[in-house]
Amino acid sequence: MSTQLSPLTTAQLRRAADIKEQIESLNHELASILDVEAPVAVKEPKKKRGMSASGRASVAAAQKARWAKHKVSAAATKSAKPAIKPAKKNKMSAEGRARIAAAQKARWAKIKGAKQA
Repeated sequence: MSTQLSPLTTAQLRRAADIKEQIESLNHELASILDVEAPVAVKEPKKKRGMSASGRASVAAAQKARWAKHKVSAAATKSAKPAIKPAKKNKMSAEGRARIAAAQKARWAKIKGAKQA
């Protein structure tokens, strides 16, 4: 029973609640006459889906096999890799460094001379 409550007025909602209370009281009265328990409208919870023990065992075994395969391949690639040598540094000669320093000093002298003039 799926009804939308938003278009209903408060009077209609109150009437619906009254009718529901009357139904419940009549159910209790009927149960007392027939000497049985009153039926209670209770929704049964949905059953959770489960996995059998054998299904779980097969999934676990498959996962263990995948990990074993991964560990074997990782160990094989680890031993097959050559040792990594540090990268060779590029060194500048003293003569090259002196040329760069002289050029930079000339640039700064030019800039300072332009500011003073």
